[in-house]
Amino acid sequence: MNFRKLYVTAAFAFAAVNPAMAQDIKLGILLGFTGPGESLAPNMALSSELAWREASESGKLLDGATIVPVRGDDTCSDASTAAAAAERLVNSEGVAAIVGPQCSGITVSITRAITGPVGVVMISPDATSPAITELDDNDYTFRTVPSDARQGVVLAELAIERGIDAVAVTYVNDDYGKGLSSSFEDAFEELGGTVLLNAAHEDGRGDYSAEVGALSATGADVLVVFGRFDQGGRGIIQSSLDTGAFDRFILGDGMISDQLIKNIGSGLEGAFGTQPGSSSEAAEKFVQLAAEAGFDGDGGFRAESYDAAAVIALAIQAAGSADRAGIRDNLRVVANAPGEKIYPGEIGKALAILHDGGEIDYQGATGVEFDKNGEVPGAYRIEEVKNGKFEVIEVR
Repeated sequence: MNFRKLYVTAAFAFAAVNPAMAQDIKLGILLGFTGPGESLAPNMALSSELAWREASESGKLLDGATIVPVRGDDTCSDASTAAAAAERLVNSEGVAAIVGPQCSGITVSITRAITGPVGVVMISPDATSPAITELDDNDYTFRTVPSDARQGVVLAELAIERGIDAVAVTYVNDDYGKGLSSSFEDAFEELGGTVLLNAAHEDGRGDYSAEVGALSATGADVLVVFGRFDQGGRGIIQSSLDTGAFDRFILGDGMISDQLIKNIGSGLEGAFGTQPGSSSEAAEKFVQLAAEAGFDGDGGFRAESYDAAAVIALAIQAAGSADRAGIRDNLRVVANAPGEKIYPGEIGKALAILHDGGEIDYQGATGVEFDKNGEVPGAYRIEEVKNGKFEVIEVR
């Protein structure tokens, strides 16, 4: 007997005769609307809300329930402000689950202090630090973006393939920067390369000449920048070009933005780097859906935000309620094989399949498949600055 099918069918039969179950479901969006991630957060939030609007407007979520998004600002840097925002979402608003946080350090701190002990699912579309993998989170923290443990390897392979055997590295002094720089250094040296200096920089400074001077003194011709395109990473590159210290750059995902090119100019020509994402038909479909909804879906962590929101809605359907533990227990049920593959724009279809006791395998825009740690293998777009814009060269 298919007990899963029997359970789901029974849950919906109960809902059909209990209209009170068809109600508003509050879900949280906890992103850095202020701080170092503020340029990314708005479109990430819109991407999540697009998925939840699909679910609500289908009329198939718990026989007519509506998702009500509630936003919170994690600032990406201020742990106390982020904790207050998370406390409000979890305790005052009573959200059933959260898309976010945006940045790695905040994800770690909120998991430990709030959502792990209380038992609230968080799915981060942006937090990439390898430190998240082994968090003691009671299986409540997931992510739809791959760990930087893999990004560092991909970047190291790219550098070696392009004949680069010695580099200097600068990284933003937080969990994201530390994790990515360590991953890259280990992989690069294992492949035969040499990291002449691996040094931190702080965001928010007006002058980066001292940092650039130390990096340049190593004799390296290539500078690897693991920072943020609108913060210290930009300042490091600008100072490098102004002083003639470096004119060749390798970039982490936090630096991939056309806004960086607008701010820096032609000095970035030839720079290359990685960003989570793919160029698949599913990814293109998400970009199309976003355009129809009135925002740009072709950018950092937007597809991952859509997928994080989608799997939460589908887990609610599979659980037969918005119970917090039920959402956690059904995330892998809806995101992993077996089942009918589901892509962007098919959330209503997926809800109907689950309603009828069927199985789905949500692929989404980014190829979601959660492992035992709640993480995805993901894919990386290799991007290079050509003729004044980032172009996707390949996907790995």
